Amino acid sequence: MTKLEPKAADESYRIARRFADSAPACDYWTLRILDESHEGLAVRDDVPEPSSISAGRGAMLTVVLDGGLGYAATADLSVAGLAAAAERATRAAALHARLGLFDGRLFPRSSARIEHHSQVNEPWDQMTLADKLGLLTEVCGRLDLGERIVERAAWLGHRRVQQLLVSGDGAEIAQSFEYVHSGLAATAHIEGQTQTRTGGGHDRPGQGGLERLGAAALLDDAEQVASEAIALCESPECPGGRMDLLLLPSQMTLQIHESIGHPLELDRILGDERNYAGLSFVTPDMFGTYRYGSALLNVTFDPGVPGELAGYAADDEGTPARRVHLIRDGILERPLGGELSQRRARLPGSACARASGWDRPPIDRMANINLAPNEEGLDDMIARVERGVLMDTNRSWSIDDSRNKFQFGCQLGRLIEDGALKGLVRNPGYRGVSARFWRSLDGVGGREVLEVGGLRNCGKGEPNQSVYVGHASPPCLFRDVEVFGGGL
Repeated sequence: MTKLEPKAADESYRIARRFADSAPACDYWTLRILDESHEGLAVRDDVPEPSSISAGRGAMLTVVLDGGLGYAATADLSVAGLAAAAERATRAAALHARLGLFDGRLFPRSSARIEHHSQVNEPWDQMTLADKLGLLTEVCGRLDLGERIVERAAWLGHRRVQQLLVSGDGAEIAQSFEYVHSGLAATAHIEGQTQTRTGGGHDRPGQGGLERLGAAALLDDAEQVASEAIALCESPECPGGRMDLLLLPSQMTLQIHESIGHPLELDRILGDERNYAGLSFVTPDMFGTYRYGSALLNVTFDPGVPGELAGYAADDEGTPARRVHLIRDGILERPLGGELSQRRARLPGSACARASGWDRPPIDRMANINLAPNEEGLDDMIARVERGVLMDTNRSWSIDDSRNKFQFGCQLGRLIEDGALKGLVRNPGYRGVSARFWRSLDGVGGREVLEVGGLRNCGKGEPNQSVYVGHASPPCLFRDVEVFGGGL
């Protein structure tokens, strides 16, 4: 197990103790100290691209005072720097007490004492820079299937986050996370037609170390990915019309993300996001009664899945995290809302108040949002389709500002006719309305075909916050969906 690096951990604890000894007079405070680093490597057409390396360290201070709630961030972790931040947060709390839309005393108080670390079997630094670039160069070489492949790329990245949250009520929550992601892409061009195919784990980032590369299949995927890019250029356009749709886990990741995850965010339902990312078609009165999908639809918030991208032990308000159902047997049970939003809305939620970095306050975010498997095999679902299309891997998306009507394009399609899988079709797409679409769910794959994926670029909030989210799903079969070809 990787833990807080001793030097960084010791320094964070020293900073926290110094601050606690001189904390501002207020009803409640939290201090969240964060230290993180990023490294990204890529090779394109056999040429290494400039490496990306970044590091950041700072703290976010939260103050509750006289019914007001205030935040202030600082990269100056000295006694004077934190005192200045405390003064700014106190002024903000006073302003909120006069003009705020809710009572700041609703902010949750935490006294939790938790330590949590990503499981890492093979540390990132165990492999030299030369070996990492050598691997990516070899992958690029395997993508080269001749002049029809016009662009090839492979990449590898690592992120390390160490965080300590302390509070005026004695909370002490130390968490460290390590993430590894990889991917490859091949673009083919034949007689005016251009198609790109991706692989190598690009849709399956997760927590852990270099051991994740074994499951990513960077080398093993390369030739197939390039071959499919060529084959798609030579394939017919996806047919249009209403037909059955079988989505593989890679595309289910975005379907869950956009038409379940975002609509269920409680701050969006409360109106906090209307100025930027829009509202939600979901309203508070729907919880407990609304049929979101068919009886096969079971969706959980689950921060405890080993290795999934957004797993953690407590959120950034200090609330311990646990698995809960969001949708059970198709019925909407609870939103994605942290403790503050839950109290504002008087609804149950989940421990999902998350911040993207030390200079952002926590807001309601997705974390690990997973669709539970059933018992059906992929071949069994194909056998039940008379006319339809199997689609894999998202390439484009569009959804309205209430997160209801959507339209997605995929990289690859395969026709299904009379219960049998047929040839490739290019530029497959489909559109629908969230509830109608999920109510058409007629098949959910079993645990043996479930895949754990994720996204590293979920954006939301003003100022913007981009966070990691995880999504696990098996293949899923939907009936009578509007399918189209030609891309968006």
